[in-house]
Amino acid sequence: MESASLSARFLLAAAVTLASVTTVAVPSCAQQREVPRTTAESIGVILRYTEDQFFSVAEAMPAEKYSYIPSAPGGKFDGVRSFAEQVKHLACANFAFFNEIEGKTPPDGCEKRVPAPAKTKGELLKYLRDCFDYGNNVLASIDEKNAMDRAEGRYGGPKTKLGIAAIALWHIAGHYGQTAYYLRLNGIVPPPTQQHGLQVR
Repeated sequence: MESASLSARFLLAAAVTLASVTTVAVPSCAQQREVPRTTAESIGVILRYTEDQFFSVAEAMPAEKYSYIPSAPGGKFDGVRSFAEQVKHLACANFAFFNEIEGKTPPDGCEKRVPAPAKTKGELLKYLRDCFDYGNNVLASIDEKNAMDRAEGRYGGPKTKLGIAAIALWHIAGHYGQTAYYLRLNGIVPPPTQQHGLQVR
C-alpha cells in the first residue's frame, strides 16, 4: 500500500514538473522568434525562401546542361521541358501571376512558347531574378484591406489577390521539385540539400 502511494506521489510530481517545464519553455521560444505582422509578410517570408531554393538550382545547373531533357529507363518523358524551358516558364508565369494581382494583362504563352527573348544561362538567371523582384514588390502592396479583392486572369484566376500570391508560391515549389530531379540525373545534389542534408527530409 505504501509502495503504491509512493508511486502515485512520484507520478504526480513528475507530471507537475513536466507541466512547469512546458509552461516555461513555450513563452521562452515564442519570445525568441518573431512572427510576420502583415498579410503580405505572412506569405512573403516563405515565398522568398522558395524563390531562393529555385534560384539556387538554376545557378547550380551548368550552362551546357540547360538544354537537358530528362530520360530514364521505362520512363515516359514525351513533351517534357528542357531545363532552360523550366526556368523560362517559371519566370514567365511568375510575372503573369503578379500582373493579375496588379490588374495588368499577363504575358501569353507561358505554358510552352514563352515570348521573352532570354536564352543563355546568364540571360535566364536575370529573367528569373527580375520576376522574383517584381513579384516581391507587388506582394508588398497586399494588405488587410485589399487581400480579398478579386484578381482576374487565366493564370490561376479568378481568385483573390492573396489567393493568386499563394498560387505563385505553390507554382515555384512545384517546379523546384522538378528541376531538383534534373540536377540529380546529372550527378548534382541540389544546393538546399547540400546545405541542410538529412534535416530537410
